[in-house]
Amino acid sequence: MKYIAVGVGGVIGALARYGVGLLFETTSFTGFPFATWLANMSGSFLLAFLTMSIFRMKQVSPLMISAIGTGIIGSYTTFSTFSVDTLKLLQHEAFRIAFLYVSVSMIGGLLFSFGGFYVGNMLYERGVRKEGNV
Repeated sequence: MKYIAVGVGGVIGALARYGVGLLFETTSFTGFPFATWLANMSGSFLLAFLTMSIFRMKQVSPLMISAIGTGIIGSYTTFSTFSVDTLKLLQHEAFRIAFLYVSVSMIGGLLFSFGGFYVGNMLYERGVRKEGNV
């Protein structure tokens, strides 16, 4: 059952990623790959946020956690596209944009994850205190 849940989540995440690609399509190889960057940054935030908030609640089943975390977010974010975009920029001698892209992807991914971690944990702790469980 978990394989099916992850597969269905993967379809949803892949379609969402495709939609982001259509909305923010790069028109040339020397342009900054904004669609991939946006998908990866929002996915980094979302996975950390959900891990520290929703996924910590006992009401969320492990099946749903796998479907959302691995399926949806795992297929929505895309390291392979990040790698290919970087290689295309290097191939077209857009070295500054490639360096900028790699830098803001790595640093941004960590910062967005930290932001999701912080906000998710803060909301979870507020909810726990509100329920009187602390």
